[in-house]
Amino acid sequence: MRVKAPLRPRGAAWLTCGAVLTLGLGACAKQGELDASGGITAVRSACPAVAVPAGTGDVTVFDPPASRDAAALDVSATLTDVTSTCQDVGDQIVTTVDFQVQARRVRTDGPRDVALPFFVTVVRGGNAVVAKRIGTVTVHFDAGQARGTARAQGNAYVSRAAATLPDAIRERLTRRRKAGDEDAAVDPLSQPEVRQAVATASFEALVGFQLTDAQLRYNAQR
Repeated sequence: MRVKAPLRPRGAAWLTCGAVLTLGLGACAKQGELDASGGITAVRSACPAVAVPAGTGDVTVFDPPASRDAAALDVSATLTDVTSTCQDVGDQIVTTVDFQVQARRVRTDGPRDVALPFFVTVVRGGNAVVAKRIGTVTVHFDAGQARGTARAQGNAYVSRAAATLPDAIRERLTRRRKAGDEDAAVDPLSQPEVRQAVATASFEALVGFQLTDAQLRYNAQR
């Protein structure tokens, strides 16, 4: 089993991790419930939500590459067991995304190494890609064996300032609201400027196979 070294940032093009906002309660209330006093507590993590984008968690390799016949199937692989660890200390927050690749080959007549490219992408606000790095995970097959596994990882970095809400927005989210107040029944997140500020400070780290256009179409159509 061979795995490339963790992805590293290059210059200012950091892989960034960021903040995800969830709504909870103060005192003895549970997350997701309404506070009788009208207050909302914003519970934020400086570490990103980590996920595999739809259509990128599987890859199929054909031989010859242009064929899509069942008889041309060479190797198939699945990206699974995605975990993350976060070092939430200092001005830079570092998240390591770790995953496993499980692969299967058709021809088993000898040992073989198969290199599969993967990406780690950081998305800000749900739709803006702010960094992307490509790595390679190599799966080794012993002679006579149809299955092989490998592990790989990539790192995501963010400036803490980028994942921090402005004080004015934080105050609007956390301020206690009493019955009778003009905005007592108004969800702060329904206000466009608050939603935009939260989105700007929110990041996701996405990992998947780096697929060709043909491979993406194959995954979508099968």
